[in-house]
Amino acid sequence: MAELPVPGDNRRVAGMFGRVAGSYDLLNHMLSAGLDIAWRRTMVRALLAPGLPLGPILDLAAGTLDVSIAVARRCSRRILAADVCAPMLLAGLGKLSEADRRRIFPTVADGRVLPLADASVAGATIAFGIRNIRPRSQALAELARVIRPGGRLLVLEFGTGKRRMWGGLYNFYLRRVLPKIGKLVSGDDEAYRYLAETIREFPDEATLAEEMRQAGFADVGYRAMAGGIVFLHAGVKAV
Repeated sequence: MAELPVPGDNRRVAGMFGRVAGSYDLLNHMLSAGLDIAWRRTMVRALLAPGLPLGPILDLAAGTLDVSIAVARRCSRRILAADVCAPMLLAGLGKLSEADRRRIFPTVADGRVLPLADASVAGATIAFGIRNIRPRSQALAELARVIRPGGRLLVLEFGTGKRRMWGGLYNFYLRRVLPKIGKLVSGDDEAYRYLAETIREFPDEATLAEEMRQAGFADVGYRAMAGGIVFLHAGVKAV
């Protein structure tokens, strides 16, 4: 697994995710009632829809490699699985088949300084990771730099927790329930308090769409899933 230096301001995030890497998949499925699997599959189908240019795929904030595996099993492209947290990538390696290992290349890298040449990938995904890269504008600019003209960016992310949902039940879940379940299963309450905080602070879907446009993506659109708990954003690198 390739590894590049991680700037100091990302070490806290990498450390938190590293501590929960062993229970990350279980908690994802538990906390989303299994819906996270369907959300990721929807994103991969949108990425690989007809018209995608030739070339490899970047899976940024690849985590335990669920998206990379889903891409690899639907196409024959090479996939660079980049994440700032080495333990997360290592936790995903055990899920790879022999065929997956020939096409998925895990790399520890900062999403703001990607180890890729300009216009070197046909498309990119980032699932539940854009919240963790600050400033977002820098990460989106890097994605625009490495994606080929006409290539696609798919961003799967929680909607803003500032919006009152389900009569406030979802907001209560974020504040009170999610951190406690995270601590119970993983033994680490900081990581899941951080998750809840970043969801509450995250901008709404229209704001994120505008940030994608400002970074150089055209035809930007989004769709709500699970009643707006999650949004799938899509954009095309401007020609």
